[in-house]
Amino acid sequence: MPIFQLNDEPVFPDPSLAEDNGLLAVGGDLSTERLLAAYSLGIFPWYSEGEPPLWWFTNPRLVIFPDSFKVSKRLARTLRNTDFRITFDLDFLRVICACADIRTEEGEGTWISRDMKDAYYQLHLAGYAHSVECWLGDELAGGLYGVQIGNVFFGESMFTRISNGSKAALVALVKHLKQQGIALIDCQMTTRHLQSFGAVEISGEKFRNLLKQHINPEDIRNR
Repeated sequence: MPIFQLNDEPVFPDPSLAEDNGLLAVGGDLSTERLLAAYSLGIFPWYSEGEPPLWWFTNPRLVIFPDSFKVSKRLARTLRNTDFRITFDLDFLRVICACADIRTEEGEGTWISRDMKDAYYQLHLAGYAHSVECWLGDELAGGLYGVQIGNVFFGESMFTRISNGSKAALVALVKHLKQQGIALIDCQMTTRHLQSFGAVEISGEKFRNLLKQHINPEDIRNR
């Protein structure tokens, strides 16, 4: 299938036209309007610094249904016995920067370029991108960030500085989202780590149908 070249309009081709590896389109920008249009269709940007934006729709899709989220007895006991403190949206920039920095420190590449940080910070200011911070004393032990539209949360990245910091943030996030009535958490890529929490793979078609069910146009226009 062809890789679509985006123009100045914040519109995307049908996600079902993505390559087998998930690549759908190239180009465009990271404006808030375009990012919201992308996420509402299950499309996300992922590319290296110096490249044009690459847009992906992975199939199958790893997701968490909050009611099926699992925490092992061992982890639950560890979290009970650790003085972690959880905050929400307290320091979004620090979290997204830490997600990038820790990969660089470990010798891995990161897609969280300066442009990505700036774009998601604008999403944060607009009320769509959110962070979870896990603290141990005054030290940021771990955290994560993602995008929430309607009743869907799209997880983007997480990091750990102190053992179990990101796990504590994830557990707190799911509890928080359940209280809000969020129906679906998108994990994008399949990992055994997330599967251990109850994440499951579903087809791209089922994922798109769930997005249509839980995201309304008003969820974007009314901000």
